[in-house]
Amino acid sequence: MRERIWAPSLLLLLPLPLLLPPPVWGGPPDSARREPEREPGRLQPFDLLYASGAAAYYRGDYEQAVRDLEAALRSHRRLREIRARCARRCAARHPLATPGAGPGAELPFFRSVLERARCCRSCETQRLGGPASRHRVSEDVRSDFQRRVPYNYLQRAYIKLNQLEKAVEAAHTFFVANPEHMEMQQNIENYRAMAGVEALQLVDREAKLHMESYNAGVKHYEADDFEMAIKHFEQALREYFIEDTECRTLCEGPQRFEEYEYLGYKAGLYEAIADHYMQVLVCQHECVREVATRPGRLSPIENFLPLHYDYLQFAYYRVGEYVKALECAKAYLLCHPDDEDVLDNVDYYESLLDDSIDPASIEAREDLTMFVKRHKLESELIKSAAEGLGFSYTEPNYWIRYGGRQDENWVPSGVNIEGAEAHGLSMGKKLSPKIDRDLREGGPLLYENITFVYNSEQLNGTQRVLLDNVLSEEQCRELYSVATGIMIVGDGYRGKTSPHTPNEKFEGATVLKALKSGYEGRVPLKSARLFYDISEKARKIVESYFMLNSTLYFSYTHMVCRTALSGQQDRRNDLSHPIHADNCLLDPEANECWKEPPAYTFRDYSALLYMNDDFEGGEFIFTEMDAKTVTASIKPKCGRMISFSSGGENPHGVKAVTKGQRCAVALWFTLDPLYRELERIQADEVIAILDEEQQGKHELNINPKDEL
Repeated sequence: MRERIWAPSLLLLLPLPLLLPPPVWGGPPDSARREPEREPGRLQPFDLLYASGAAAYYRGDYEQAVRDLEAALRSHRRLREIRARCARRCAARHPLATPGAGPGAELPFFRSVLERARCCRSCETQRLGGPASRHRVSEDVRSDFQRRVPYNYLQRAYIKLNQLEKAVEAAHTFFVANPEHMEMQQNIENYRAMAGVEALQLVDREAKLHMESYNAGVKHYEADDFEMAIKHFEQALREYFIEDTECRTLCEGPQRFEEYEYLGYKAGLYEAIADHYMQVLVCQHECVREVATRPGRLSPIENFLPLHYDYLQFAYYRVGEYVKALECAKAYLLCHPDDEDVLDNVDYYESLLDDSIDPASIEAREDLTMFVKRHKLESELIKSAAEGLGFSYTEPNYWIRYGGRQDENWVPSGVNIEGAEAHGLSMGKKLSPKIDRDLREGGPLLYENITFVYNSEQLNGTQRVLLDNVLSEEQCRELYSVATGIMIVGDGYRGKTSPHTPNEKFEGATVLKALKSGYEGRVPLKSARLFYDISEKARKIVESYFMLNSTLYFSYTHMVCRTALSGQQDRRNDLSHPIHADNCLLDPEANECWKEPPAYTFRDYSALLYMNDDFEGGEFIFTEMDAKTVTASIKPKCGRMISFSSGGENPHGVKAVTKGQRCAVALWFTLDPLYRELERIQADEVIAILDEEQQGKHELNINPKDEL
């Protein structure tokens, strides 16, 4: 039970927002709305359809999956439209009465609340074809639809059905809401690389009308077509305010009561109603985030509403409407009062007015003025109630402005803590998956000249280390020379030339193949042995640095090169290697990593030892388990080694190699001797034989084949 500091009077708490004057939006009061597809008869609950579609997908019935998932999306849209329409209709028919004074003064208010509730229930029951309670869903399902997860299933199902255009639509719709989802980014690139797809226009099936109008306005603005830009920006504002009203209306639905036990009478009637109302008010207050945040931006809070007025102030100036330009400039300053450029514009616009017009009489546009006024009053009420009702609320800075995305090509990647704290975001470190052994690090590096660069904390993760100078420049050149002589296209991937991306060629070789090539004289045996020796050096470093109590064995040793294919690098947005974990199946939507086959569940540690840096792109990246939030980015170079534990705590991938060839030695280790690499055991035997032969030949620098 939360501590109570103040027991508010419902009569004092409830009416404040209700008494605010209704906002007067710019332009006509109504705008065309998309009418969702109507389902015949009773509306089916979208959560049941979603569950059925997902189940069909996992059993391989992709046609049924598409039918159910598409039906779930239609049902979800229809449900939202019905609830919003019923709420608007009943609010108009049954306005809430303002409480008066004296005995029973609150009763007219409660009567109007009851009449509105009865109206809404009757309306929804009629339009839904049954009780609204059938359409209550879990928080997990609600979150999935907010994050557009059904479209992720759809794009995979459509591609299985060879319906490429629909797969691209579904993939793009998901990607707009999840712009850092690298797997989807790669999927879209792969789809568009297929014949005939690149020319298709990417469609966001969940695009809002106001966003489409806004984007159209920006295009006309950039083309210096200011009259058309004004038309679209004004249309976008009308649609935005309609969307905001709908969002606020939907907030009046059921709220979650997590901290009260009403059946046990632990909260009084007024306290319960006040708490419920505050949840509604907070929901309505945050509609500015739901409606006005641009999809596909790095920040989830950046608000684009003021930008309408920024564009409009200059567009109106360019068409000679100085009064409207001044109104829009002053409106923009309501959200960004310290913008020096717009402040200068205000002075300039005022100087252009006719002498008969008093500049002081020109005020900020009424639509945004009323919007901001309501927003500020809500903020004050929520802060006051938070203190009185004992709940915690941090007011985000909804009007903060950002530049472009951060360039993640640096180590370690970080977060703008100052900006994040301003938004009320938690800076606490995300919990990593549990590792079933003691976690330690910081042991000796064993070899001279090795330079420590970053540890786990500095790399924003768990069981991570970055080291330099593990190889010398001469060793890098020698290994690179070996690579060019022994590499096999598609090695390790059943001969697939481009197993991860069609834009790169993949080549590889194991340590045993390298030794065999040296024995046969195709490469110097000394250089082939260097591959073996440096992999053993890396194993000892990893075992020592992470302070492991048992022996670390090789699970797989692979020299790999990725080469950018000429003519295929324009507008690349895929990855050289998709985000994955080394010993479990990464499930970004569930934030889980399933330690089960076909994953190499026996792998415990991984390492990558780089040979060169004369290429473009190819950064190694760590992400969160969502496979889209980059936590660190590492630029390869000669002698640099990154090592980390192999589980779901360390999802990772490789950014696109856009020019040249990137080569590295990839190493995977296990603590279980049952899973030792067979080729490594054979390589150990070859090395033992070679050592004996070399000793017998007084260390003559000849290949065994030369004796034949």
